[in-house]
Amino acid sequence: MSLKKISLSLFFVLIALCKVSAQQYADPEYIKVTNERAAKIVDKLALDNKEKETAVTNIIAQQFRDLSKIHDDRDAEIKKIKDDSSLAKEKQNEKIDKLKANADKSIAKLHKSYLKKLGTQLNGEKITEVKDGMTYGVLPITVTAYNDMIPTLTEVQKKYIYDALVEAREHAMDGGSSKEKHAWFGKYKGRINNYLSKEGYDLTKEREGWNKRIAEKEKNKKKD
Repeated sequence: MSLKKISLSLFFVLIALCKVSAQQYADPEYIKVTNERAAKIVDKLALDNKEKETAVTNIIAQQFRDLSKIHDDRDAEIKKIKDDSSLAKEKQNEKIDKLKANADKSIAKLHKSYLKKLGTQLNGEKITEVKDGMTYGVLPITVTAYNDMIPTLTEVQKKYIYDALVEAREHAMDGGSSKEKHAWFGKYKGRINNYLSKEGYDLTKEREGWNKRIAEKEKNKKKD
């Protein structure tokens, strides 16, 4: 087969793959699922305005679809590289790192655009609620957990914990799966724990004390 024919074959394969990808993201069932996910977040905002609810739902749902496309395209390309036995491991890693970097740039651009769109419909407080909705409410749950576990936290320490988790949430919003979202929080919890250890806290003892207090509360509830 001539080089020209091979190039043409590859071109048509690429076109076919693009069509499959486009069909997937235009699939009515897929659109329905993303719309439902977005609607669950919007319901909790209590906007009391049907037009605004629809607009915000569409913005969030489209964000889910756009993020999925970036993640799926990246992962598909990474799989191709890993499956290419003609490439040395070093070369594979180089190509994969480049793919990830390019995907991260696209995600960062999308993130900025998404927040701008939300800002046309919602105030800062409601946008924060959307962010928590997209990340399973991990931030407020974790803040409460740290405050309960270590009642002696100073205001400076509380601020460090909160700010770290806010940063984690910004990354987690763009995660392609529940696992990836939780991984971002796990990474920042590690930083928080290291910080608290340097501040003089024995986290093992603090956790043990917290568990005892929880057990005591449950015991007293049963008595009541």
